[in-house]
Amino acid sequence: MMKQTITTVANEVSDVLHQVDEEQAVGLSQHLQTAERIFIAGEGRSGLMGKAFAMRLMHGGFTVFVTGETITPSIGQGDLLVAISGSGSTASIVQFANKAKEAGAKVCLVTTNPDAELAGRSDSVLLVPAATKKRRPEEPDTIQPLGNQFDQSIHLLLDAIIIQTMQTNENSSYQDMTNRHANLE
Repeated sequence: MMKQTITTVANEVSDVLHQVDEEQAVGLSQHLQTAERIFIAGEGRSGLMGKAFAMRLMHGGFTVFVTGETITPSIGQGDLLVAISGSGSTASIVQFANKAKEAGAKVCLVTTNPDAELAGRSDSVLLVPAATKKRRPEEPDTIQPLGNQFDQSIHLLLDAIIIQTMQTNENSSYQDMTNRHANLE
């Protein structure tokens, strides 16, 4: 029984990832490469996935911040905000994106909802066709509760994007990444 559940979850996430538009994923990678600084915004579990993404970007040699942290500076021209919101309408994320645009930064939205108002205002959108807690009719069926399928899918997708992006970054050798790994543990 447990093995069947594990297999079903893995297959669900695999199905989602196979449907991601490669050009959209490449677009996010290109924005990461050209940004002076990268800011990550997400609430709840999307925020946790965002923090994991930020940590991996830091290991890869990128200058990255997480919104809401006490050491996060102001965003500006040349910067990138990666906004993570399954619904694409999380109020705080919309507010962050609006402020980022006003400051001259680019915004990339990671979402399941191509019709979200924020999608239309973003410089690029990475659609992840996964189920969220909203359970809109166009979302896939899942055995998982709430937004688990979205969270798991973006974790793996954003990791893949980082791996691909770091292949073009001269400061992301294994030794460079090891040197940037936390040593106060």
